[in-house]
Amino acid sequence: MQSFDPHQINFPRPARTGELVTVGRVEDVPEGRGATVELKSGAQLALFHVAGSFYAVGNTCPHRGAPLADGSLCGTTVECDWHGWRFDLKTGACLTHASDAVETYEVVIEDGWIKIKV
Repeated sequence: MQSFDPHQINFPRPARTGELVTVGRVEDVPEGRGATVELKSGAQLALFHVAGSFYAVGNTCPHRGAPLADGSLCGTTVECDWHGWRFDLKTGACLTHASDAVETYEVVIEDGWIKIKV
C-alpha cells in the first residue's frame, strides 16, 4: 500500500493581496455554523459564525483534505469530520498535531456585509 503524505498535496490557496472580498451578509451564516466561501481563483475558505464573531480559515484540513466548513464547532474550535483533527479558529493552530495548521484570514463586518481580507 502506498503511503500518504499530506504535505505532498497541492491544495489551492488564495494569493495574499490584502484585498477585502465581500462574501455575503451576516444573516447568511447562522450562529454556530460554518460556510464554504469560494473565491474567484477557485480557492476555498471556511467561514464560521461563533458567538457574534466571524472567523475565516483555509477550508482544507491538512491531514487528508476534508472541507473544514463542514466540521463540528465547539466554541472557536472546529473539528474535521473525517478524522477528528481540531483547529483553533483564532490562530489556525492544529490542536491535534502541533506541526500542522491552517491559514487564518481577517474578517471585517461593514454595514452587515461580511468581508474577508485575502
